[in-house]
Amino acid sequence: MTVAAATEPLGDLLRIVPAFVAARTDEETGVETRIEAHYVRSEGRYVVRTIVNKATRDDFDQEALRRISIAAIMQAAVPHCVAVETMDVDVWTSVADTTAEEGRLVPSHVATEVVKRGMKDERMAVVSLIYGATALAGLPPVQAVARELDVPHRTASDWIMKARKAGYLEGMAYVVGRQPER
Repeated sequence: MTVAAATEPLGDLLRIVPAFVAARTDEETGVETRIEAHYVRSEGRYVVRTIVNKATRDDFDQEALRRISIAAIMQAAVPHCVAVETMDVDVWTSVADTTAEEGRLVPSHVATEVVKRGMKDERMAVVSLIYGATALAGLPPVQAVARELDVPHRTASDWIMKARKAGYLEGMAYVVGRQPER
């Protein structure tokens, strides 16, 4: 996915790819899973429209077809589909490219800085980024904000409410509770 494909604005800080196709091959089971997802503004997230499972070898694990997890594919794909403006005006980069640290959405040094007092706007921008990259994938954003910024769940929830009230989370939503099967 290229940043140029991120044409759908979400608030002032983010742009997303309107639709994407992602695939994952599990070498152990011999099953490839390909999904197609589209952003649905009324739901505030990407919705999977197509799922295709394909055996990559003759001796594939037929039982594995029942245990395919779409969430892992979404979690890996969405950071590549969300773009954020860099310090240079009109220069955008994908969330996946903002950090070289495995498994993180924001670099550790950025997380350390934005939790300090007086960093309100910067904090809200980072909360928006984390929220967008997780909620759009249908994953719990409060947990992600708490983990990424190393703050208690209650603090993460408070910052998300403040970011929403300030307009940073326009077009993004996450319904708390059991999510529909994908």
